Amino acid sequence: MREVLGEVVAPAAETAAGTAGARRLRHRARMLRPAYWLPFVLLLVVLGFGWELGARRMPYLFAPLGDIGGVLTDDPGYFLTNTLVTLREALVGLGIGFVAAFALAVVVSEIGVVRRAVMPVAVVLSVTPLVAIAPLLVVALGFGMGPKVVLTALVCFFPILINVATGLRAVPAPVLQVYRTVAASRLEVLRHLRVPASLPYVFASLRIVFPLSMIGAVVAELSAAGSAAGLGSVIQVASSQNRLATVWAAIFVLAALGSLLFWVVTLAERRVLHWHQS
Repeated sequence: MREVLGEVVAPAAETAAGTAGARRLRHRARMLRPAYWLPFVLLLVVLGFGWELGARRMPYLFAPLGDIGGVLTDDPGYFLTNTLVTLREALVGLGIGFVAAFALAVVVSEIGVVRRAVMPVAVVLSVTPLVAIAPLLVVALGFGMGPKVVLTALVCFFPILINVATGLRAVPAPVLQVYRTVAASRLEVLRHLRVPASLPYVFASLRIVFPLSMIGAVVAELSAAGSAAGLGSVIQVASSQNRLATVWAAIFVLAALGSLLFWVVTLAERRVLHWHQS
């Protein structure tokens, strides 16, 4: 039986790999065309002019781009150090939230009673403003990295839980019936069917929570009193001293870092899910 399946699956896998390779080549060729990158460049130019106009008319809100660039180039080590602090908090919190959410998603997908009990509560908690509990986390965990990591994990937990739980149950009924016909165990169905079927949902959630983890870490730094490092602390201190260019410089670094994380996840998704139609 396995030999027959291998003879059928191997050519299909080779065809899928060849199709994915051809699709990547077409995508790279398309990226070199001006029609692909020129609209983005023109939009950046328009936004730059609009920003400078806003800086002239509303200097209390916008800082000139030259001043922002000067702040970044005058002391890059300062921003690099604080960026690494925020990035560490975001990634550690994201890792904890992902492991916990994935494990719970497996449980709720396999046990109907747990799913009916947990998912309504998860939906309610997902719309709860978690920033309100940041002072309580400081009281419980102190002024160190703990409150930031916990708050970031909570911010990332619910999008991952809902997406992964949906993906684990998004298995076509005919395919699931085939596994049941051959008396596959629950573990075999989970390992060979449900987890691979959930991967598009997993990466969809990661595209959301990777940038969201940065937001969670910064919000935690802003909300948790006693933060001494991190981009949130940079924004807080610069705002209190009316250094608008520094505030915007930290915000631009956050935006660039969030975009980089999103790009990394997208690239990993293309590598892992080259077989998927998306």
